[in-house]
Amino acid sequence: MLHLLKIDLKKLTSYRTFWVVCGLYFITLGFTTASGMEFLKWLANKSVEFGATININRIPLYHFPDIWQNVIFVSGFFKLILAFMVVISVTNEFTYRTIRQNIIDGMSRTEFLLSKMLTNVLLSLLSCAMLLIIILITGFIYSPEIIWSEIFTDAGFMFAYFLEMFSFLSYTLMLGLLIQRSGLTIVVLCLSHMLEAIIKANIDDVTPGLIPFFPMESITNLVEMPFARYAFQEIQDYVSLTSVAIALGWLVIFNYISYLKLKKSDL
Repeated sequence: MLHLLKIDLKKLTSYRTFWVVCGLYFITLGFTTASGMEFLKWLANKSVEFGATININRIPLYHFPDIWQNVIFVSGFFKLILAFMVVISVTNEFTYRTIRQNIIDGMSRTEFLLSKMLTNVLLSLLSCAMLLIIILITGFIYSPEIIWSEIFTDAGFMFAYFLEMFSFLSYTLMLGLLIQRSGLTIVVLCLSHMLEAIIKANIDDVTPGLIPFFPMESITNLVEMPFARYAFQEIQDYVSLTSVAIALGWLVIFNYISYLKLKKSDL
């Protein structure tokens, strides 16, 4: 399996676009997730100008254990950037005929798909590793009191984030294999949430129970929006096993469709 991963990484790292997109993703992810407290300080300073005061210490965005859900929820918005890299990786295989060359050289279609899936796993793990570093550093900096028993209380959200990333990248891989054109694949990828939202709006009054089973909805539902709790509203501050099961189901479906497409394609 490591051999398959090395083959795919060798192709990826030869693209300058790979380094640009990955660099953009990790810089944006790191800057955005780690700068929330600075934004609150700026907001507090601005509120003084209008005769109001905001006590930022009463908004524990970066306090353990809240920081896990807060940072991971925000990070989910940036997965589309990393998905662009998967699109380029997959569609370039067809553009430059490298997939055909791999098959001629003895790689089976299943091994080719596995190499792409392993790359998706690696990208998801790298995202998790970076988030873990950000969460621990900012948590230790901004938490007014370090209670060691609370530091990893909500670390389960990290598993949910990995599943969210891997599921979305698997969806991207499937689209790339089905469409095989980078521009059109990116358009469909960007419109996926909007198209699903239109469908959900039309069936909301008829069969609302189906909405949590939609693919993009199920992936997004893994980590619920946490910020309403600071307005004294009740939130889901845990990872739902139902959401995990639905997302895992779609993960299997995405990769199985990719397998069927590769198996039946004339390469």
